Amino acid sequence: MKKKTWKASEEILRLFQTVGRASLLYDIQDSHSGNMAVRHRDETGNDWIVITATGSQKGDLEPSHICFLSPSETDFGYYKASSETDIHARILALDVVAASIHAHTKELTVVTLDDEDKPNQPAPFIPIDPLGHFHLGGVVPVDWVAVPSGSAEMARVIPGRLAEHPATVIQAHGTFAKGRTLQEAFFRVCVANDSGYIVRLLKRLKADVEGLRQRVQSAPGEVFSSPLPSYTVDDDGICEFPEETEILHEFAKAGARIFESRLSPFHTGSMSIRGVEKMLYAPKASMPRDIGGPLRKVPLEGEDGDSPELGMHRQIYAASDFQTIMHCYVPEAEAQAHFSYPGDERPLERIVPIDAEGSFLHLAVPVVPAGTDVAELVRLLHDYKIVVVKGGGVWAVGAQSLSEALHHPSSLREICLYRIGAFDQGLDLRRMEPQKAKNW
Repeated sequence: MKKKTWKASEEILRLFQTVGRASLLYDIQDSHSGNMAVRHRDETGNDWIVITATGSQKGDLEPSHICFLSPSETDFGYYKASSETDIHARILALDVVAASIHAHTKELTVVTLDDEDKPNQPAPFIPIDPLGHFHLGGVVPVDWVAVPSGSAEMARVIPGRLAEHPATVIQAHGTFAKGRTLQEAFFRVCVANDSGYIVRLLKRLKADVEGLRQRVQSAPGEVFSSPLPSYTVDDDGICEFPEETEILHEFAKAGARIFESRLSPFHTGSMSIRGVEKMLYAPKASMPRDIGGPLRKVPLEGEDGDSPELGMHRQIYAASDFQTIMHCYVPEAEAQAHFSYPGDERPLERIVPIDAEGSFLHLAVPVVPAGTDVAELVRLLHDYKIVVVKGGGVWAVGAQSLSEALHHPSSLREICLYRIGAFDQGLDLRRMEPQKAKNW
């Protein structure tokens, strides 16, 4: 096959640049770490592996950092391709896989370390949050290799793992994920890192992580609100209300803030604005500025085949006069939902702020179990504007705008961070909670 020149097509370059910038913003790469690859068929029908160059800055990729390789003839010297090209080539050869990514997922990497004598077989990582459970198949394999960078052992182990799992971890090195698109592979590493972060938070809060894992594995229907729909790959460019330029701007701003503030991992959660007979709906609420996601216009009335997520928006609107709804998976709130005060056996039922601004905005935030009915959820949303559903994310509402709804999960994240930080220091949270919150 004739060598491809360095010049990348605008579409591929833009794809790699946007995902690269997003991975840096989400802090799952350092300035130069990791790599991304896709299968690509050019205008003449030739197939290529397109991969980032070794040592390239993923947040600031230039055309010369995108390498086109023959699937059968790798020329490392000419293309300066990643040292892990062989690994990505084997991943891309798997059925229904067109993209792969390697990310330095810090939270998941830390929580999967051990101090056992090497070589050994590390324990797999078991997520305890709904996103990790449903989107990662309930388990992420973890392997130790003698040479954890571009080695023949990695080229054998990683594709074997990804043939059976969405993502896999090389101990002390990071996560590899497959996808039908680069966005799906990125979605999986973001979810994986978020799952690791939640486990780390729960360990800091002295929660019974292993007991929770056993419950998740034996009875997930009791731990999580509902099964989550599969990630979609063919709808990100859909916009069904292009004429609503001001509202489109609001969706873009809110989606970017959800992602950048880490209120929900990439392409998770949902948000909507109520109309007279229609609802403007974003089923992938966490959207980096340059990537976006589908924007739908759907009837307010329920329809056959509704996803549980869309159905929940419709049910909340039907039982209330709220104008906007936002659903996020705030990792700090998920951890707090499983927290018990020292000496108590039951997890808390309310998150009480100990910081000044949190107390001003929310004297308390209710925590309800998975499976709480919509009528109870709406009642609590009327009183508190935000509710944490254990194993089901955070629901927030606004009377006017998406910005109003966004303020609630954003504030909640900080409330939870202050509580976790105080507990880390050995402080008594109950003594720090405002007295007036006791009766709220």
